[in-house]
Amino acid sequence: MAPDMNPPAAAPDFLARLGWDDAEILPLAGDASFRRYFRAVGHERTAILMDAPPPHEDPRPFIGVAEWLHARGFGAPAIYGTDLDHGLVLLEDFGDARMRETVDAAPESELRLYEAATDVLIALRDHRAADVPAYDAEYLHREAALLTQWYCPAVGADVDTGGYHAAWNAVFPFAMADTPVTVLRDYHAENIMLVDRGLGLLDFQDALAGHPAYDLVSLLQDARREVPVALEQALLERYCRITGAGDDFVTAYHVLGAQRNAKIIGIFTRLWRRDGKPRYPALCPRVWGYLERDLRHPALAPVKAWFDANLPPARRGDPIEIAGA
Repeated sequence: MAPDMNPPAAAPDFLARLGWDDAEILPLAGDASFRRYFRAVGHERTAILMDAPPPHEDPRPFIGVAEWLHARGFGAPAIYGTDLDHGLVLLEDFGDARMRETVDAAPESELRLYEAATDVLIALRDHRAADVPAYDAEYLHREAALLTQWYCPAVGADVDTGGYHAAWNAVFPFAMADTPVTVLRDYHAENIMLVDRGLGLLDFQDALAGHPAYDLVSLLQDARREVPVALEQALLERYCRITGAGDDFVTAYHVLGAQRNAKIIGIFTRLWRRDGKPRYPALCPRVWGYLERDLRHPALAPVKAWFDANLPPARRGDPIEIAGA
């Protein structure tokens, strides 16, 4: 079913209160949530209208993290105004130049832009984490369980859920940060805009305080865009060289990579089964490829053993195709 891209009823009054009563409201592409986005176009100016309708969405975490990032010189959009009762936020417009499309159209820009995106994460290490919840083992377990809750039933796999929890429990200590940083959690080429002042950041409302390796995994093991293995390795090495991170960081990178990819496979299956969005399962084979690479790290031996015993290669891939086989 096509999303409703008519502006929310409260939008005209909200814009008028902010001095945008002359603006035309144009729909933009949404995302995998209940949030919708519009471009407010006035006389020689534009802004982005976020519609995060309660009770499904709460824009306050986004606003808080945006202000935290903005105050520290990171490329979060400025907040022009809010109406929390209706879930409306008017934001700075970063334009249409996303990193994803730019790199795809000009492959020679790939290394430069991925280095710039990596530099943002390096800079985040210099700041104490924002006032956001901890990305602790309980949170990691809850996310990893999305694979057994959604993907496994979809492909008809009767799996050992207790063993799954125990396997992750054995490796999550490698992913606990001594000094947590602000983890944006969905940091990849489709959420990075190219703006005059550098890189513009989007979709960080779910930020947590956790290990700095998580966002690097999010960038370099991108579910929506194939990142070459050589580029991933080069940027992981570059990150470690600049920050002085060592083998412990690389181990955390692969543990969090495996956890994140298991979570994404579960989420993409849930978007199909629960939310009626069948385009996401087609991305699962790429995510399985990342997951299998992460599982080769020796620290992940307990998790790899679980996958080998419970989800053999024939059960790994697009859940729609596997379910229909």
